[in-house]
Amino acid sequence: MEWENQTILVEFFLKGLSGYPRLELLFFVLILIMYVVILLGNGTLILISILDSHLHTPMYFFLGNLSFLDICYTTTSIPSTLVSFLSERKTISFSGCAVQMFLGLAMGTTECVLLGMMAFDRYVAICNPLRYPVIMSNDSFVPMAAGSWIIGVINSAVQTVFVVRLPFCRNNVINHFSCEILAVMKLACADISGNEFIMLVATTLFTLMPLLLIVISYSLIISSILKIPTSEGRSKAFSTCSAHLTVVIIFYGTILFMYMKPKSRETLNSDDLDATDKLISMFYGVMTPMMNPLIYSLRNKDVKEAMKYLFNRRLFSK
Repeated sequence: MEWENQTILVEFFLKGLSGYPRLELLFFVLILIMYVVILLGNGTLILISILDSHLHTPMYFFLGNLSFLDICYTTTSIPSTLVSFLSERKTISFSGCAVQMFLGLAMGTTECVLLGMMAFDRYVAICNPLRYPVIMSNDSFVPMAAGSWIIGVINSAVQTVFVVRLPFCRNNVINHFSCEILAVMKLACADISGNEFIMLVATTLFTLMPLLLIVISYSLIISSILKIPTSEGRSKAFSTCSAHLTVVIIFYGTILFMYMKPKSRETLNSDDLDATDKLISMFYGVMTPMMNPLIYSLRNKDVKEAMKYLFNRRLFSK
């Protein structure tokens, strides 16, 4: 009854790196620089994929979606995190926390599904090149990308609704930089087994299933590449999917470390473990979106040629 008589929770306190003001200042500078790089890098990729007609293909349509997704994902949390680093009162309203949870989970789910779609695109391009224009037509890849966004929004909406309906009572200190859904769920003064089951089902469907699709696609891709008689042909075939494979490894390596940890680790009451979780989360939220445009621009000849072409056209048009 004591819990039930508490007032309705109106805000959360974001613990973050409280107690380490110098470290907060350092991370403020680092994250601000990374955020600017994210906006410029991904914005440039989107602009190039729109302006250069040679890049009006399914692969670069997906890449443009991925870049836009990275901008949206980081914008849901980084600006508020930067503000909290400089503020003494590190709070966020209950409704603001719910919006942040929804957008963050929606973007994360969408990216998982979108990376699976991109793997399928690479599989068709390498293993069935003659049928590629038919299989990956406008009537196919546009609904595939739209479906990724719809799945992300629906999954996030369902999970967020179930979380915000939980009673939080007195405990309003989130041991995180932002309103990450797992960190918020742990604050509830009620049984969250139902929420955990929903999250398990969603993780299986929208994280592990796309990962399985990626593994199968790249197994078939590698098998096809190894059958190419010349080393030059193998190198050219692999170069068309190496950037996407690199992004997948970074993205899934981080997300699986965060969300698929053994339960025994959660029971450890260790400041070092908390710090590790926070840093991994920050890597997932900042480093991955920052590296995506760098990986695609450095390892992709089409993007580099498009950048040179647009730069030269702009230079000589003046």
